[in-house]
Amino acid sequence: MKFSKKYRINPETLQLERIEHGFRYWLRRSGYYIIGGICLGVIFFYTFLYFFPSPREATLMQYNRNLTAELEVVNRQIDQMQVVMYDLSQRDDNLYRAILGAEPIPLSARMGATQQISYYDSLARMTNTQLAADVQRKVDILEKEMYVQARSYDEIVELAKKQEARMENIPAIQPVLNKDLKRMASGYGWRVDPVYHVRRFHEGMDFTAPVGTDIFATGNGVVVYSGWRQGYGETVEIDHGFNYLTRYAHCSKRLAKVGQKVKRGDVIALVGNTGKSTGSHLHYEVRYLGQPVDPRNFYFYDLSPEDYDKMVQLSSNMGNMLD
Repeated sequence: MKFSKKYRINPETLQLERIEHGFRYWLRRSGYYIIGGICLGVIFFYTFLYFFPSPREATLMQYNRNLTAELEVVNRQIDQMQVVMYDLSQRDDNLYRAILGAEPIPLSARMGATQQISYYDSLARMTNTQLAADVQRKVDILEKEMYVQARSYDEIVELAKKQEARMENIPAIQPVLNKDLKRMASGYGWRVDPVYHVRRFHEGMDFTAPVGTDIFATGNGVVVYSGWRQGYGETVEIDHGFNYLTRYAHCSKRLAKVGQKVKRGDVIALVGNTGKSTGSHLHYEVRYLGQPVDPRNFYFYDLSPEDYDKMVQLSSNMGNMLD
């Protein structure tokens, strides 16, 4: 180690004299350099360790990001599947089983015993490993629901075979030609009254069509009413048996007479604009045990699953009605 030479002025001789240092001085000075170097090394080491992960850590971090992204995708897919399963279960309980007179499947049987009520509360505290395990549990629940639904459809097929007459009578088609679903005007549910401009429960579905368009019987049955009804105008009602009745209102002309037996597809009236109506259309109702039910669940002979989903969306978005 090379150090620069140092001098001092001798106060007695007033001459420069070289300063001589002993071994302890040089040892102490070297120690300062060593300690300073060690401190700087430690600072640099921890700085590098904190801000720059090792190759193994970088690999694990990338793997963790990929795993999290994959789990999020799987979760979204499962959520979409659960929406589809919910729609299927609703149609099963409220349409197919109601039509065939079978009891709805209990929710506990559909969901299975593996469902955890605290799932959403605990999700935020889960590690990736726990999240992966929980995704698997959700998949198991979904598989249980799909299995129960498949067995339910098997049961429905057997019930349908035994109730052929019932299937011929119950409403199962749209009351007007509507292949492209462009004649939807208003769906079943709460809507805005076009005359009084207040929210009112709409007990059927409205189909726009020109005056004189054919109206079809949606199932086999007997005409129990053909005449004028207050608010409905010219109206035809068909008793299909099995506690089902359909109503066709605002007709321009009634073709079916009381007591007449009709078959599905028979023309029973023509579209009109009579009664409390703001435009040419057909108001169609399906009633079960005297109570109105959603008609869109009774087009299963007419609509494919894709068309049914489109019908559901259209009828849900229609906020106004024509009567």
